[in-house]
Formats: sequence, structure tokens, C-alpha cells
Amino acid sequence: MAVKITKDMNIMDIVQTCPESVEVFKKYGLGCIGCAAAHFENLEAGAKVHGFDVDAMVDDINALIAD
Repeated sequence: MAVKITKDMNIMDIVQTCPESVEVFKKYGLGCIGCAAAHFENLEAGAKVHGFDVDAMVDDINALIAD
């Protein structure tokens, strides 16, 4: 069964589950991987702090991992 990423998922959980998601984080300019907040912050909170559209990010990550 394929994994589906949601905006309420923890950032590090996303990266550990789908390492290719790092490409999307880089595309949006998020350095979340090295940030301490990534261990407890969900994707929606991280996107809000940085001013990004979380729904677009989720769509991009899911499209990437679907390939």
C-alpha cells in the first residue's frame, strides 16, 4: 500500500518515510531537515511559519512518491 502524506504529519516522519520528499522541501526553500523544530512540528505548522502553501507542498510530495 502506498503511503499518503498529509499536512498533519510530523516533518521528520515524512522524511524518514519518504526520503525523496527532501526534494520538495528544497524546492520550497525549507531547511527543515536540520531544524530542531522538524522533530515536533507538523508540515502545516512548518509551512505556515515559512509562508508556504501547505496543500501545494502535500500535493507535490504525494505526486513525487506516486511515481
